[in-house]
Amino acid sequence: MKLAPAVVATLIASSTVIAQSAPKSVTVPITLDHNRVVIDVYIPLPDGTSKRVRAWVDSGNSGMTMSQRVAALVGPVSCDKQLCTAKPPSEILVGGLKISVHDVHEAHAPAGVPTDLMDPGMGTEINLPSTVLRNYDVVIDYPNRQFTIGEPGSLTFKGDSAKVLISASGLIQVPSKIEGPIYNLALDVGASISLISSSLLTGWQKAHPTWPVMHGAVGAANMWGTPDEAQWEMVRVHELPFGATRLANVAVAPFAGNRLDFFAKRAGVPTIGLIGGNALRQYVVGIDYAHSAVYLQRTSAAAPDMDVVGLTLHPENDGRYTVLGVADFEGKPSVPEVKAGDALLGVDGAPATGATMGQVWSLLGGTPGQTRSLTLERDGKRFTADAPVRRFLSPKAAAHSPRKTAPKQH
Repeated sequence: MKLAPAVVATLIASSTVIAQSAPKSVTVPITLDHNRVVIDVYIPLPDGTSKRVRAWVDSGNSGMTMSQRVAALVGPVSCDKQLCTAKPPSEILVGGLKISVHDVHEAHAPAGVPTDLMDPGMGTEINLPSTVLRNYDVVIDYPNRQFTIGEPGSLTFKGDSAKVLISASGLIQVPSKIEGPIYNLALDVGASISLISSSLLTGWQKAHPTWPVMHGAVGAANMWGTPDEAQWEMVRVHELPFGATRLANVAVAPFAGNRLDFFAKRAGVPTIGLIGGNALRQYVVGIDYAHSAVYLQRTSAAAPDMDVVGLTLHPENDGRYTVLGVADFEGKPSVPEVKAGDALLGVDGAPATGATMGQVWSLLGGTPGQTRSLTLERDGKRFTADAPVRRFLSPKAAAHSPRKTAPKQH
């Protein structure tokens, strides 16, 4: 059937409008939860509808993880005692931009945790892994809480640029010259704290005895609530080169040898650790995957990052938080009334049960000298304890270090 010229013109105009309306890039707000970048996304479902869920932007992980609930909505799920295997969604919509997931062949969901969570202590139901992000331009504006993603070439990057190594699965390693040797450090916006090889960190401490040190993971260092976090020896590194940028007063946790070996094997190159969200909160971070480049632009002043109550917590499957340990402050337990094994139920009247790790640590944070009223449970009995907010790993001591960067290893 031959169409009238006016009809043809109308159809062409309509097609042009549709093509022009499809965005090449989008910017959406960030919820910074425990230094982790969380955004809203839409998941298309087989019945033609879509589901809005919270997504974790995770450049340091190549695998896709979903909650069991979302996995079941997308397609068939097969589970054993520890893990469920599921079909990935056909695509993910971020602010109206269709994000392809064609490089993800299967997704996983944890078994034995609430069906609407990826992991205890997190409020997300899916992650955007490196295998998805690597096909786009990405900008994370930490100070302004904005996430931008776009087609390659659609974004403008600003700041100090560095050429980086990107694995086939999109994992990023940033070559960094640290007092002579060049080490690789991962860029992991999915991590709440930065991690450095435990053996390397020991050498740095010996060379810099004035660098602040503490035992026990508090605040952002309390990443997942694994048992070893209560014994971690945390260090504040006075200055840490990261590509073309020199990061100041970075709190780092030890990266155990076996975990670091797994991390390096997955990255495909030797590495000494990763830079996480705690070191990036002052920066706009741009990732130009197509040209293997990372940009860091500092746009805000440093803010205290360890002004908290000195507890190390473990998120339970039922939404409660168990105390793993109490950090010392000036040689004494910072909250002497609290013991390992106590359950933290609330802070200043706000419930901790059912909250995310980021929300709980927001409740436990404040200004040094303030007091938080903790509601706890021990042996089935509730009690309260007043807990002071302390400034752990105070960077003031780091300024007196005789050398400004991490030491060379021999």
